[in-house]
Amino acid sequence: MKDSPRVYGTVTVGTKGQVVIPMKVRRTRKIEPGDKLIVMSGPPGRAEIISFIPVRNISQFLQHFEEGISALKKELYRKGK
Repeated sequence: MKDSPRVYGTVTVGTKGQVVIPMKVRRTRKIEPGDKLIVMSGPPGRAEIISFIPVRNISQFLQHFEEGISALKKELYRKGK
């Protein structure tokens, strides 16, 4: 289950609003000093989820997202007929 969600522990927001990404996450996800991360929030109306996506992976993330939307459109179009 390589892509299943994992819990890596907790972090504390410092007085400057900063958090430290746990070492195990940085190693697992190959996040290095100086890497740029995109910060996104989860779907509205649900428990607030905050995601960090490395900029180098954004194309892969967008492709996966677009595939999901395409499948949803096909399903909605099929049911609409």
